[in-house]
Amino acid sequence: MPFVAATRSVGRAGLFTLSVLSASTPSVDLFREFVREIYKIGARSLPIIAVGGAFVGLSVTLLGYRALDTYGASNQVSAILGLGIYRELGPVLTALLFIGRAGSSIAAELGLMRATDQITALGLMAINPVGKVVAPRFWAAVLCVPLLTGFFCSLAISASYFEAVHVIGIDSGIYWQVLKDSVDFVDDFGMALVKSAVFGAVAALVASYVGFHAEPTIEGTSVATTKAVVNASLLVLMFNFVMSALLFR
Repeated sequence: MPFVAATRSVGRAGLFTLSVLSASTPSVDLFREFVREIYKIGARSLPIIAVGGAFVGLSVTLLGYRALDTYGASNQVSAILGLGIYRELGPVLTALLFIGRAGSSIAAELGLMRATDQITALGLMAINPVGKVVAPRFWAAVLCVPLLTGFFCSLAISASYFEAVHVIGIDSGIYWQVLKDSVDFVDDFGMALVKSAVFGAVAALVASYVGFHAEPTIEGTSVATTKAVVNASLLVLMFNFVMSALLFR
């Protein structure tokens, strides 16, 4: 039955999450792999995050200006941008871009390791494969996604400032003052980082789970990569709604 199969899948994913946490014991090897994964899934994701953030800032500014100018409140465009970027668009779009760039890579790498029996070989050598190949990727994603979110937001605001001040003609002082008055460091920026950490954990766990348990074939690896992107993206959107409903009242 589909319901029973879905329940079993959720249970296996929960057990996999517990195994990742239990295997995350501090060690030199874990730290070495952790630093390597920060570069692979974090630093290499910066270009797409930068471009995405800049164009989102430009688009939201233009949309907000056209809507607010109808009511003579075009000077408030930075408030719309700040609240939208920090509360919703920044964490969500960063996570989605991260899933497309790094989540698919994680699933493909683990799927190929399963197909080439590397994961089985680690078990035969008495090395915990979860602690060796999954835990470093998980913690790297938890750290990198909030940092990438901050980078995304900074690029979005910078691009918005350029468009609002130098193209539309809004006063620079008013732009920054309205943004400062509307955005709270803890309630908005702090919560954005919390949401980003959760999204990073979700993305890494889903990608690692489907890659780790992929069929040991090339086709199984491609299927796992697709499932990782689709399932992680949907879970991020679902978690975003739940967290926004609970955090922003």
